[in-house]
Amino acid sequence: MEKKERFAIEARDLTKQFGSLVAVDKVCFQVCKGEIFGIVGPDGAGKTTCLRMLASIMDPGSGSAFIAGFDTKTQAPKVKEHLAYMSQRFGLYPDLTVGENICFYADLYGVPKKGRQTRIDDLLGFSQMQPFRQRKARDLSGGMKQKLQLICALIHTPEVLLLDEPTNGVDPVSRRDFWRILYEIVKQGVSILVTTAYLDEAERCHRIGLVDQGKLLATGTPRQIKGLLKGQVLTIRSQDARKINRLLAEKLNGLIVNVFGDTVHVVCEQVQETRKKALGLIQEANLRMDEIKQALPTLEDVFVSMMSQKNRPDTPAQPFHAASRTLSGNAVQVKDLTRVFGAFTAVDTLSFEVPKGEIFGFLGPNGAGKSTTIRMLCGLLAPSSGTGTVAGYDIGSQAEQIKQHIGYMSQKFSLYEDLTVEENIQFYGGIYGLQGRFLNKRKTWAVEMAGLPDNGKTLTKNLSTGYKQRLALACAILHEPPILFLDEPTSGVDPISRRHFWDLIYTMAGQGITVFVTTHYMEEAEYCDRIALIYKGRMIAMGTPMALKTRHMHEQILDIRCESPQAVAQILGGLPGVGDVSLFGAGLHVTTLDALLAHKNICQKLSDLNITAYTIEKILPGMEDVFISLIEADDRIHGTCKSGEHAP
Repeated sequence: MEKKERFAIEARDLTKQFGSLVAVDKVCFQVCKGEIFGIVGPDGAGKTTCLRMLASIMDPGSGSAFIAGFDTKTQAPKVKEHLAYMSQRFGLYPDLTVGENICFYADLYGVPKKGRQTRIDDLLGFSQMQPFRQRKARDLSGGMKQKLQLICALIHTPEVLLLDEPTNGVDPVSRRDFWRILYEIVKQGVSILVTTAYLDEAERCHRIGLVDQGKLLATGTPRQIKGLLKGQVLTIRSQDARKINRLLAEKLNGLIVNVFGDTVHVVCEQVQETRKKALGLIQEANLRMDEIKQALPTLEDVFVSMMSQKNRPDTPAQPFHAASRTLSGNAVQVKDLTRVFGAFTAVDTLSFEVPKGEIFGFLGPNGAGKSTTIRMLCGLLAPSSGTGTVAGYDIGSQAEQIKQHIGYMSQKFSLYEDLTVEENIQFYGGIYGLQGRFLNKRKTWAVEMAGLPDNGKTLTKNLSTGYKQRLALACAILHEPPILFLDEPTSGVDPISRRHFWDLIYTMAGQGITVFVTTHYMEEAEYCDRIALIYKGRMIAMGTPMALKTRHMHEQILDIRCESPQAVAQILGGLPGVGDVSLFGAGLHVTTLDALLAHKNICQKLSDLNITAYTIEKILPGMEDVFISLIEADDRIHGTCKSGEHAP
């Protein structure tokens, strides 16, 4: 059969149907050689199904696809020779070392022994994994597992790389490192197709496609996609961002209003008129406001405005009835909490208090000790030393009482995939000892809160990630606990579903429920009342989001918007006054101790190279800037390696 080589990837009317559900509906796109193409869409949009058809794992119902010129249906063996596919689940062998995992995949792909070692050394070198060659995969942090999986996929030098949401559950430092590696791969001529739930990552792709309900709505460069937004964007930065968001969403009828971290975005036709109305409403409500201005739209603005809102459940008015009255004093209190595994200290003398009704954020890179701390607080793991109470019960001696007074939602949602929605709810009701009329009442409430009143008989494994998330939360709070522990609850969930989830959290906190949450989404950290940042098991900072940005971070931030930011980043590094230079959405963030000097030298350098900068401005640091700055400062003090690389 003739080989077609015009594009690295080509989809022609690609379609896949499961019963009455059309998962992928006549999708057409092309990916050029040496290009990063991103597919973005809500949960259940068909992104993973599309990748599986391209990888020859699944046959299309109709239409066709080509990888490196080979037909995915009729020439599957040839396709697999030229392709590497990295799924959402790590395909690593936990009991093998890093080197052994790589060699296993090299054998699997038929990589010749001659020259293999040089290829392995090169991959370990540019991914900065060389020091961990003898470490077992099970002892790697999430970010390091992610990099190892990528190395294994690249061992046979593919022409095309398919990545299905590769950075889910990975901290910002590791995500930046991962994208640095992707740009190096592209320079070698590899074409990359990536799906992602992070809209700032989509900004880094050469082109993107927006997918919803199986249909491809639009393709183009990030700049072209932003041009599809109907209207202009007014932004309002405030410590009361969520309150302002609710106020304006109610009062500015017909306008799209959304909150992004500490900033509210209003999409409108007349910016000045809307600005005047918004100011009046904010002042009348006596809410705080730091800045109001017109801004360029982000991809998330476009995503939220274009994506279908149907079947997205509203927040129930009363998730709880009595829980807010069952707790007095601090919800959580710990002193010198420590957990040791052999020679490794996972949690190192942590001390903090969480008052009743507070949303307390727990941040840190992969392997920092967040999940270990939560497991101790939930009575699932005994501390090695130190003391603590949760809901007034001792974490060392009263674990069973603690379990009856908390809700716990783990990273994997704690659901049984082969049970139906109703069966999962019934199971958890039984665990919490709910019976009779009260159990029936809570079961009815749970399916409504999850947005699944007509899907009680649906198998849980057939739900989208967003609906699994809401169902897991409903099961965790069936018994109306006064304290809720959420361990990375929004990992891999699309931006719209994340917003609905946080609406629920705010509703619960408003009823006096204490929410203890870990997250890798830095905009979510802005929604917390207070944040603790832990690194290598130690507390390195704690305070409100604003306090962390204004008191704990000493560097200033310059935001640069220009063409080809990834290439510019390498050019600017090392200029006088310029500290760290990193990709940030569609632009760059430069840390500096002297903004005027850095600004002058950056402008001169870009002018010398004839590179146009749309904007260069000093901005208030975001939580991601703070996160990375504090971790790097700690590394400098202790003379240690990058975050995540210490994990056992």
